[in-house]
Amino acid sequence: MKPAVKYTLGRLGLFLAAFAVLFLLTPLNVLVCVMVAFVASAGLSFILLRGWRDEMAEQLGEISARRSAEKDRLRSALAGDEEAAAAGDRVAAADIVEHRKKS
Repeated sequence: MKPAVKYTLGRLGLFLAAFAVLFLLTPLNVLVCVMVAFVASAGLSFILLRGWRDEMAEQLGEISARRSAEKDRLRSALAGDEEAAAAGDRVAAADIVEHRKKS
């Protein structure tokens, strides 16, 4: 399972568990139970879901690094770097060459 999905489901589970405990064991209004459960689940997730949060952050960091590298490669290819164009998708490189011929 993807780390982001796992962490999100964990947060949701903590919220539902906190809400159920508050709703069943206290005479509070439902809206107050929701607000208290929201705050309590945020605090609990900070402590209990640290590993899953770190996995998710690592995955998002890798995705961001890949996108930045691809963005830099595309900028180089558009600036005329033939190696960057060859390293990327051949269709994208063909579009760049065709665009240069039209200019």
